[in-house]
Amino acid sequence: MAPALLLLVLVLSVSSAPDASVAQSDIGYISAVISESGLAFAKDLLVERAIDSLIPLRLHDIEKSVHIPLIGWVHMRAANITLSSIDVSSSTVKPGESGIVIVASGATASLSFDWSYSYSSWLIPIEISDKGRAFVQVEGMEVGLTMTMDRKNGTLELAVAQCGCYMENLVITLDGGASWFYQGFVYAFANHIQIAVEDAITQKIVEGAQKLDSLLQTLPKKIDVDKVSALNVTFVNDPILTNSSLELDIKGLFISSDKTYAHNYLHKMSKLSYTCYGEQKMLSISLDEAVLNSASVIYFQAGLLHWMVDKIPQQSLLNTASWKYLIPQLYKKYPNDDMVLNMSVTSPPDVWIISQKLGAVAFLDMTVIVLDGDARTPVACISMVVNVSGAVTISGNNLAGQVGLDDFTLSLKWSDVGKFHMSLIQGVVRVFLNTVFLPYVNLQLRQGFPLPIIKGFTLQNANILTTSSVMVVCSDLVFNKSISLFSSF
Repeated sequence: MAPALLLLVLVLSVSSAPDASVAQSDIGYISAVISESGLAFAKDLLVERAIDSLIPLRLHDIEKSVHIPLIGWVHMRAANITLSSIDVSSSTVKPGESGIVIVASGATASLSFDWSYSYSSWLIPIEISDKGRAFVQVEGMEVGLTMTMDRKNGTLELAVAQCGCYMENLVITLDGGASWFYQGFVYAFANHIQIAVEDAITQKIVEGAQKLDSLLQTLPKKIDVDKVSALNVTFVNDPILTNSSLELDIKGLFISSDKTYAHNYLHKMSKLSYTCYGEQKMLSISLDEAVLNSASVIYFQAGLLHWMVDKIPQQSLLNTASWKYLIPQLYKKYPNDDMVLNMSVTSPPDVWIISQKLGAVAFLDMTVIVLDGDARTPVACISMVVNVSGAVTISGNNLAGQVGLDDFTLSLKWSDVGKFHMSLIQGVVRVFLNTVFLPYVNLQLRQGFPLPIIKGFTLQNANILTTSSVMVVCSDLVFNKSISLFSSF
């Protein structure tokens, strides 16, 4: 059962950025809550995977000498004892203050082994022996496991608090053997076989839990988004267990590829763990708007929020002839010359989230550059404040989106072609924003960034809710059963 416990505690994420981030502060900007239905999904999967990991299970041989009336001392042996099948009729998972308790009950199991015996007595001076096959049906088997979880160095540390296996009844059927031997063998070996199976299953579970804990300590500490940034998902604070859910808080901020952190533009929200407002979903992931603002800072610091515009749908607008009535001195000084525009965001865009809406405010400088022969001459710079808003969508396990233009304001920063009124060029700038700026922004937003979901799991029927400064992704999960849980790393 233990190998599959990975799902229960890490259905959300693989850990995150360098350990230095842990020392900064125990503030989490992403919170993930596995609900009661999510825990049930995890439990069903882990029980299934646990059975796969246990079958077949080979036990140690058992030998014993037993005194049989009228026969004497008989040396008996059970070899090649193999647990070949387990069928679990019901199972439960229950989180609480003591940890996560997983119980598989009402289970049955099948075993087989080779039996043999030999003896000699004063009546028969030669040794007599026989051998055959035996089959065991286990009824009323129950397996229980209690795991504790703590945060350690930005990841999770798992420990087995209790583990046990109990079998109510064993029915042994021998293929061959005299009646006296059958009764003697069952009397001598039934309890030994039961204890051996119970101990072997318990040991396997503990070994799996220890292996899982070792894996957790070696998890990668970031989710790469692209060559520029990664998502820091270091666990902060200990997991919170209630009677019906498991909550994990992670750092959740973007970092650059050179491990630079975005602190200056961030703030701490109020309590982050929002619910799905009555929706019966397995998983809810709450993201503070600081997550999006950290991405804004990282891409701004990387110098990616500026670009040269030399082609637009209305290409004639990139010629001074189209501006001769709007900016007469421009056309007079540079008649019929082509132009390019240097669009540059001057500070990290401020991203905000409110009820049913997400948006951003961007401050841009648009520098007009005239192409006069081989010369590239900047002639004017217009500062803009652009407000956009739109919707967020889920694409696979990525958070994506699209925005539209709400409004913008213009001011002349400097000009070498005289003063001109901003109201006269509002329409032209609107065309630039709608045909150049927004398509560029939406291209990046459509690519999105990955939510912290382990490989092999996919969000299903996801909904997105927004409230003041927080976005909540509410979703069910599906698992690709062709992928091993351990290969998910």
